[in-house]
Amino acid sequence: MPRSLSRNGHPLAAEPQEEHPLLEAAEGNIVLFHPHVPSSAASRVSDVLRGRWIGQGPLVDEFERRFAERLDSAGRAVAVGAGTDALHLAYILAGIRPGDEVIAPVFTCVATNMPLLYQRARIRFADVQPQTLNIDPGHVRALVSDHTRAIVCTHYAGLPCDIDELEAVARERGIPLIEDAAQALGAVYRGRPIGTTADFTAFSFQAIKHITTGDGGMLMVRDGAAARRGRLLRWFGIDRAKKHAGLWENDIRETGYKYQMTDVAAAMGLAGLDDLDSILEHRRGLLRAYSRGLRDTPGVTLIAANPEDRQHAAWACTILAEDRRDLELKLREHCIEARQVHYRNDRYSIFRRFHGDCPNMDRLDSRYLLLPLHTKMSVGHVEQVCSVIRSGW
Repeated sequence: MPRSLSRNGHPLAAEPQEEHPLLEAAEGNIVLFHPHVPSSAASRVSDVLRGRWIGQGPLVDEFERRFAERLDSAGRAVAVGAGTDALHLAYILAGIRPGDEVIAPVFTCVATNMPLLYQRARIRFADVQPQTLNIDPGHVRALVSDHTRAIVCTHYAGLPCDIDELEAVARERGIPLIEDAAQALGAVYRGRPIGTTADFTAFSFQAIKHITTGDGGMLMVRDGAAARRGRLLRWFGIDRAKKHAGLWENDIRETGYKYQMTDVAAAMGLAGLDDLDSILEHRRGLLRAYSRGLRDTPGVTLIAANPEDRQHAAWACTILAEDRRDLELKLREHCIEARQVHYRNDRYSIFRRFHGDCPNMDRLDSRYLLLPLHTKMSVGHVEQVCSVIRSGW
C-alpha cells in the first residue's frame, strides 16, 4: 500500500503492520507497563468513601502541600484531573493566545501539544537530540523569533532536558519555559529537582506513571498570583473558598474548566508519595540492569541511561535498534512486550500544518523501541529481556 508523503518526502503514516494485542499480565509474560498501587491506597480510598468529601476537598489541599514539600519547592502546587489539564492551565497562565508562536518538542506524548491547539497557537516543532530523544536546544535557538511566546520541553522517559540552555534562550527573549514533566517525577538536573525552577511544570499521575491517582496531574507554578488564578480556572472560574462561605455574590470573571482533582484521587496520590523513594530506587535499579545487560550488544544503543550531570527518573527504558520490527517480534515470541509507545507529533493529521524539518527525528524514526520497566519487574526479568536481545533477531 503506498504511503502519503510530507513536503520533505517522508511518510506521513506508518505502513500497516500485523496487530499484536497487549499481553496479559499473566505468569510468564513480561508486560511493558504496569500500575504501581501501594498497599495503603485501598484503605485510604475506603476512608474517603465513608466520609463527607469524595470530590475536591481537604485531601486535595493536603496532597498539594505534601507534593510541594516533597519537591522542596517554593512554588505552588495546583492539583488537577489529568496531566493534560495541568499543561492546558500552564499555557493559559503563560498568556498563550490565538496565533502565538510556541516552540514545542516533535517527539512527545500528544498530550504535550494538544492543549496548544485549544489555545489556537502556532506550533513550531523542534528536533530531538539523537543521544537523548529530548528537545534539541540548538534547534530551539534556530527556531526562536520575535513571534515566539513560549518554549515547551518534555523530559522524555524521565531524563531531564538541557534546561540551562533552554532557559538561556527563554531569558534572552523574555518568554516562559514550560516543562512537561509527566514522565519525570523525581528527576534531578544539576542538583535541582525537576519542578522547582521553571515558571510552570506539569506532572502526571495517569495509570502507569511513577505514582498514580487513576488519572490526575499537578501543575507547579512559581508565581503566587498565577497559582491563585489557576485554582480558579480549574473549577469553572469560581472562588471555592467564597462559595463554601456562602458568598454567592462573588463574580466569575473568566471562563473556567472542570479540571479539579477529587479527594478519592488525592488519597491514592498521598499513598503514592509515601512510596515514591522506593519506586524511584526500584526503577533506577532496573534501568542500571538494562545498561549492564545491553552493553556492547550489536545493533542496540541504550538511550541516555547514565547521565553524569542529572538524575534519571527511569520512567521508561528506550533503545535504538536496527531492524526494530524484527526485534519487537522476537521479543513477543518470548512473551516480552515492547512497543514504540510515542509517535512524532508532526505526522498526526491535526498537526500536519505545522510540519517542519527535523532531520534527527527522521533518522531515528524507525529505530526507537521501549522495553518493559515497572515495579512489578525484578532485575531477573531485565536480565531475561537482555538475554533475548543479545541472542540476536
